[in-house]
Amino acid sequence: MTLDLRPRAIALMGPTASGKSAYALELALRLHGEIVSVDSALVYRGLNIGAAKPTREELAQVPHHLIDVCEPWQPYSAADFAVAARAAIDAIVAKGKLPILAGGTGLYFRALLEGLSDMPQADAALRAQLAGEAEARGWAALHAELATIDPAAAARIHATDAQRIQRALEVYRLSGKPISAWQRDARGTRCPLKVLKLVLAPPERATLHARIQQRFDAMLAEGFLDEVRTLRALPELAAHPQPLDLPAIRAVGYRQAWEFLDGMSDPATFRERAIAATRQLAKRQYTWLRGELDTRGFDPSSQRGQLDAAVAGFLGGVAA
Repeated sequence: MTLDLRPRAIALMGPTASGKSAYALELALRLHGEIVSVDSALVYRGLNIGAAKPTREELAQVPHHLIDVCEPWQPYSAADFAVAARAAIDAIVAKGKLPILAGGTGLYFRALLEGLSDMPQADAALRAQLAGEAEARGWAALHAELATIDPAAAARIHATDAQRIQRALEVYRLSGKPISAWQRDARGTRCPLKVLKLVLAPPERATLHARIQQRFDAMLAEGFLDEVRTLRALPELAAHPQPLDLPAIRAVGYRQAWEFLDGMSDPATFRERAIAATRQLAKRQYTWLRGELDTRGFDPSSQRGQLDAAVAGFLGGVAA
């Protein structure tokens, strides 16, 4: 039998508020590891409280990578993430440490572990055309158009997710091939790691919903709205013609807070909308996780012993 000599890594996947970050920190401290964030909100500077970014104390305890790498008005793609994450992983492995990949952004995990397809690059003129169509017809109408040409992509993309609707239509109009077909035919270089994929999630959806509500209320108490006010005051965002179209501001909670500060809702409605949006994110994450192969699922609260045993078995007992 041929020995698998690839460097090992642990991937902690799961829906938002499921306990991934806390367990990643615990593992990193116990196993002398370093954490690679796989979260599309944590890459942005200034998104701290609402993105549940690790605290300064936590960042000081363990090296974290792919956090605060760009400004909230700057573009950052899954391909950008994959390049930077692989560089971070190479550096971690070179030091003889364990990479711990933790987050809930499925596209980032796919780009890192499986590679991305060689689909058409962005086309500024076509994007401007699609933005004009959206302004005239609405993103829901463009989502309906996507459903006719690429039902698989439309099923994954929410009708309000302007960025992904635009990208899917852009790819189809440039190539005549649905983006879901490009993704199935991906030929990117797979990450050269032996990865233990662990899905952390409570067995009952109601438990996660309660955690989401409790966490959001804690964020409000911690000053989340003041954080959004600070973002709104940044010159680059204050001058942006459509700040709500930026991926950073579309992050769950931030969009609802921005609209609340624009006077579009009362405090109770804002809270309800933000919690509902976070639950919808969790639902999409569950859908992605069901399609992931070679995963093992655990409730980090009630199955800690089994979870630790899975890690120990993967690492040959060093985590026991």
